[in-house]
Amino acid sequence: MGKMIYDADVSVTFDDRVLAHLQHVIGAKLRRGEGFYFGWKDDPRAGDGRTTIWLHPAMSLRFKYAGSVPVDLNRAWLEVLAISADSTHGLVLMPEPGPRV
Repeated sequence: MGKMIYDADVSVTFDDRVLAHLQHVIGAKLRRGEGFYFGWKDDPRAGDGRTTIWLHPAMSLRFKYAGSVPVDLNRAWLEVLAISADSTHGLVLMPEPGPRV
């Protein structure tokens, strides 16, 4: 399990595979200078709620992976996540679709 650390205040744990896809989509938006919301369902141990943060290029963001082997990315999942990130609701973490490409 890897971690995404945002502005030193928010640390959230994701599977390395999920984290790699998030890094790709978030990185693309931030490279274009775009701010956006990112939301996820909290782990039941943390109260089973939801969390949403505003991501902006000026904020500190770090991705820390548990494993050392890079992940093969699923193009279909990247597209679904990117469409979500461009919506008014912002990037919402959703399950990986279909076979890996």
